[in-house]
Amino acid sequence: MTSLRQLQSTLDALFPETDAEPWDAVGPAAGDPGAEVTRVLLAVDPVAATVDEALEFGAQLLVTHHPLVLRGITSLREDRYKGALLARLIRGGCALHTAHTNADVVETGPTGTIFDRLGVNADGRQPIEPLANRPERGIGLVGEFAEPISLRDFAERVADVMPPTAGGVRVAGDPEQPVRRVACCSGAGDSLLAHPLVTSADVYLTSDLRHHPASEAREQAFVGGGPALVDVAHFASEWLWLGGLAERLRAAHPELEVRVSTRNTDPWTWQIPQGTKPASSQGE
Repeated sequence: MTSLRQLQSTLDALFPETDAEPWDAVGPAAGDPGAEVTRVLLAVDPVAATVDEALEFGAQLLVTHHPLVLRGITSLREDRYKGALLARLIRGGCALHTAHTNADVVETGPTGTIFDRLGVNADGRQPIEPLANRPERGIGLVGEFAEPISLRDFAERVADVMPPTAGGVRVAGDPEQPVRRVACCSGAGDSLLAHPLVTSADVYLTSDLRHHPASEAREQAFVGGGPALVDVAHFASEWLWLGGLAERLRAAHPELEVRVSTRNTDPWTWQIPQGTKPASSQGE
């Protein structure tokens, strides 16, 4: 028998809660530590679709990257989605565990997995914001390809490895510019746009880039140099690593059935393609 407590211990060994950002809420969120676990579902988001999937699978544990209870709540009302999801999990005998920024900093976490899938050299990778107590780990990574490729080829490679989303892959930069040094931060990364390790890279791959920070970064690049930008869906950038986590959990607990969620939980579900006329000529 594998207990929830044993699995929580394994997860904390892989992703120590002490490595999480101070504002984060990681680790056990719901469940009886003494309960038996035979099936585990891994997902990016704790939302209705993944709770449905966990309960349909018969999982006793749902592990998500994003926290459900990140900020304090004052009730578990079931006419509010957080209360409704927690009630369904508890009634269904399914615990909830979060590995968020404590997983982001791990070499095999979301950003490291993106680099592996893109073919960025394993040697010489460097965290953008290292942990104070473990400088070999940290938020974001920079690394290099063995040989330069074009920005177009880089963006196409990104599109090939990421799960498809309505927003696709957005690019700012000359399609033919060479890319060798890559900076990457899975999830929302515009807070790192001005970091020296980012500004010295050829391209910065991240998610949730807002208009003004992206525009300012590109304008500065025209004046003093800086990276091209590649923006992907937040969900897509943090889904790839779940396969590696599943393998590590199976290795530590061979008796478990571990599955990666197949539900696309990106909040954007479709788009309408627009024409190619510049804005100034619309309506002419």
